[in-house]
Amino acid sequence: MTRGLLLNGTVGAGKTSVAAAVGDLLRERDEPHAVLDLDALRQAWPSPPGDRFNTTILLANLRAVSANVRAAGARTLVLAGVVETAADREALTRAAGVPLTFVRLTADPDLVRARLRSRHRDDPDGLRWHLARSSELADLLAAAAVEDHVVDTTAASVPTVAAQVLALTRH
Repeated sequence: MTRGLLLNGTVGAGKTSVAAAVGDLLRERDEPHAVLDLDALRQAWPSPPGDRFNTTILLANLRAVSANVRAAGARTLVLAGVVETAADREALTRAAGVPLTFVRLTADPDLVRARLRSRHRDDPDGLRWHLARSSELADLLAAAAVEDHVVDTTAASVPTVAAQVLALTRH
């Protein structure tokens, strides 16, 4: 049976980095898998009216890509993205076509801001938006509590966090 995990968290929490490291650990275990960045699956411009974050195209792309990688033999899907509501959780699980375990990554706000400053050092407009969004989103995600587990990325290395995620999700 194919299964999946979705790394959720605010911008700068480490979702993409941890997803890649989870993929590395699964490769070491010789477990067929796919790592999917949900932000990449939603990239289209302009966004349709009323769909600020391109959720419709994200779900359509996830359905197609998930079916393709599962048909190619992936036994684990590792997804990195933002899930703000229980309805989003349900929609993403349906689109993935496999049971998903949701892990919210958290980090100290000062560390998140430092990560964002590094990531957007040549993009002042992007930095301003991401800095404002990071605290707003962290609060939203904490209140929504759509996760099965929470892992703090503040003091641990990316490979250590990846190992914690796999241990929690029994992968």
